[in-house]
Amino acid sequence: MACNGSGCQSGGCYKDEDATCNQPIKSEEIDSKTPNNVCIKCKLNDAVSGYGGIDDGRFCADCFKTNLFGKFRFAVTSNAMITPTDKVLVAFSGGPSSRVALQFVHDMQERAQRNFDASRDRSLPVFGVGVVFIDESAVVPIPSNEMKEAVEVIGEVVSSLAPPRKELHIVPVETIYSTDSGDGKERLIKVVNTVNDPTGREDMLFSLRMLALQKVASEFGYNRIVLGSCISRIASHVISATVKGQGYSLPADIQYVDARWEIPVVLPLRDCFAQEINMLCHLDGLKTLKLSTGSCSSINGLVSSFVALLQKENPSRESTIVRTAGKLTPFQFNRIPEIIDGNVPLATRRRQKRYNLKSNESVSSESFCPLCNSPLDKSEIVDWSNVDSHRSSNIFYITCCSSCQFQILPSDSASMEQFYMDLPQSVVGRAKQANNGNLSLLREQIQDCLLSDGEDET
Repeated sequence: MACNGSGCQSGGCYKDEDATCNQPIKSEEIDSKTPNNVCIKCKLNDAVSGYGGIDDGRFCADCFKTNLFGKFRFAVTSNAMITPTDKVLVAFSGGPSSRVALQFVHDMQERAQRNFDASRDRSLPVFGVGVVFIDESAVVPIPSNEMKEAVEVIGEVVSSLAPPRKELHIVPVETIYSTDSGDGKERLIKVVNTVNDPTGREDMLFSLRMLALQKVASEFGYNRIVLGSCISRIASHVISATVKGQGYSLPADIQYVDARWEIPVVLPLRDCFAQEINMLCHLDGLKTLKLSTGSCSSINGLVSSFVALLQKENPSRESTIVRTAGKLTPFQFNRIPEIIDGNVPLATRRRQKRYNLKSNESVSSESFCPLCNSPLDKSEIVDWSNVDSHRSSNIFYITCCSSCQFQILPSDSASMEQFYMDLPQSVVGRAKQANNGNLSLLREQIQDCLLSDGEDET
């Protein structure tokens, strides 16, 4: 915890716990500094404690809620995540983080509705909100009765929210296949079962989940997707991505905004800890659920357990990991496109212009892995002048990132051919689009060597 001492010149130093843990502290000294453990903000109510967060024992219940919502609101307004003309889709898994994200988005919408009703001209519309739950029971071992109960709970949670009404979408993950294809579920099961590595299977499911979210958002006219990823989850992702050799694409995944997708994805809980989120659910009685997905022996699961252990030893560990990774240069798509809508308040546009990334502060990436959509480093981009194979499955393999090649894609050509045939059309189409772009680039490079229609070969 920051010392905040009057003589500290660093402004944010951290005391060594080992140097002070063995020093006895008199009870009179504790009572004189924090009588009855009073909230440091309002100085009136007793502070809540026991949740283990970095602010454990500092705020009372009301100030704690205000502080946590303030982090969320600042992230939203600073990065222009939600504007009055938007239609926002909240990805809801039933866990604490997605539950708090839904609650905070609802609170913002409710305030916007009150302001709209109170205004005379009613010039600013109220942004729309939808909720989506991706049913992964086709490829994840979830008991059918448990999934049925989960759907009922999610329906109750969404319907219990005060107006404006939120539309709820319960979407099976196999809908990423074309609606005119009756074998979507079977093909999905084949694709997932082809991946033998537990980490690769988890990463594959994440990519499929993102495709499903994008499909729902596109079909129902949403222009933002809200994820409940908090700083605790991002800290785990930083280490696991490093272990898996995804260092180049790592900055793309940890920013507030990710607009590499057709529908931009935003992380408004990026500055909130899992311990704080769990405490808020406890204080406000927010109903959550956890589905039984079996044991997890993947790199992602092991890293999450490791980071959780670090966090118990020092509540600032997760924040340190994310702050360190935040020094990496983000990409140009890690921002919301410039707002030119006249209905958006001038203050919002100015705020976005102030906090948005500048061109010299970001990295441009024009090539992406067709499977996980990660930006590719120059060393991973295929030199098409040296490619001899014209088989679609082989071309798809070499256009994927090294992490997908190692952990997800089959190594033998026969299995790879079947895997490619069972992939969703959206993934295959993305690969073909990338190939056409690469072929166009190759044509530009050899343009001077090509003959025109009126020239004869000599």
